[in-house]
Amino acid sequence: MKRISNLISIVIIVAGVFAANCSYAKAPLLTVKDLNSPPPRIIRTCCSFGVEVGITGMPLKKLSEITSLYKIGNHKYLGDRFEANGIIYTKLGGFIDLGHLRDQADWTAYLYSLILSKKEEGRIVQKIGYEGGRKTLTIKIPEDLEDIDAVLLAGRITYDLSIWHEIATWFGASYLPFVPERYSSFSIEDSYSNLLGILIGIKAIQSNLPYEEAMTILLKEKLIELKAVETDEETYAAMKAVEDIWWTNDVKLPNAKVLKQRNLEIGSTLKPWLVSQSSHNEKAQEINIEVKTSEGVPLSQLYEVSFKLNHKFPLKEIIPIKNGRLITQKDFDLLMIYVKEDLQKRYAQNPKKLEAELRKKQREELRETKKTTTSNKP
Repeated sequence: MKRISNLISIVIIVAGVFAANCSYAKAPLLTVKDLNSPPPRIIRTCCSFGVEVGITGMPLKKLSEITSLYKIGNHKYLGDRFEANGIIYTKLGGFIDLGHLRDQADWTAYLYSLILSKKEEGRIVQKIGYEGGRKTLTIKIPEDLEDIDAVLLAGRITYDLSIWHEIATWFGASYLPFVPERYSSFSIEDSYSNLLGILIGIKAIQSNLPYEEAMTILLKEKLIELKAVETDEETYAAMKAVEDIWWTNDVKLPNAKVLKQRNLEIGSTLKPWLVSQSSHNEKAQEINIEVKTSEGVPLSQLYEVSFKLNHKFPLKEIIPIKNGRLITQKDFDLLMIYVKEDLQKRYAQNPKKLEAELRKKQREELRETKKTTTSNKP
């Protein structure tokens, strides 16, 4: 009887340890050095919108960074060449940039691991690199922070950092000196791809599987759910359908005018841009990110991302009442107002005109298809 009692006690203890370990979501196993060295602002150098886009100074080089559902490889934290990233078209989610998507998933995993490692200290002050200025992350960690809220907090911070990347590149931040990145700032697929990566990353962290394995499975499942096209040729055709409407081959990279349209949506709910007429019958899949903890506390109360801006930001024009050059994520709305006005002045964008051009092009293609079909009849 005593042996049975001891056995029951051991089972209870083992079950308790197992439950305690499972109460924390899975994330990459990061060392102290890893946690003190945030990922680079650009983890994977991908992808430019368009196909066969010319590059200044390289007359024989044409850039087409597209991929397909059955070409992409396993996810690797911070990336490797076997991931086969590129842009893929989906009928419910529009164009998806897998490089952007994977980057944001990995940032979410990193920040979640950082939050857990500092939970007992209750506070994080972390330098997170330079992009348009020095970036600093400050997090206030409540003692009773639930694991689910740690994951949501990591995702929310990551989303703000992804928005900042688009803002900073608009104002001249670049990975390579003297090679501006405005050509890719607020690209059509950026925001949706970024947020989708965060949401998949959150699910991967919450999974019982190791992070990289979960990411591999969840990414493919999501692409299938969004009705991703199966071949490179189909994504290529979707790109060509919006040539001279959303992008152009009349200029070469890194000319900012390669993009004729920009997606400036940065809200908590995003809707993708769909291309073909047949997609109009499909319901675009909206995605959204949580803004509150499971107890209803605004996540924005738990952190601050500050940026000490460089001279490329005309701060007095953007925020006249601001003293000094330090801003936070709470100033994004004012920066976006300036970006929208700047975009209109520089490129004289007219969304209604562009939509009309897209419909006109689709009608012309439909007529050509009917002509070809008729001429081929016996």
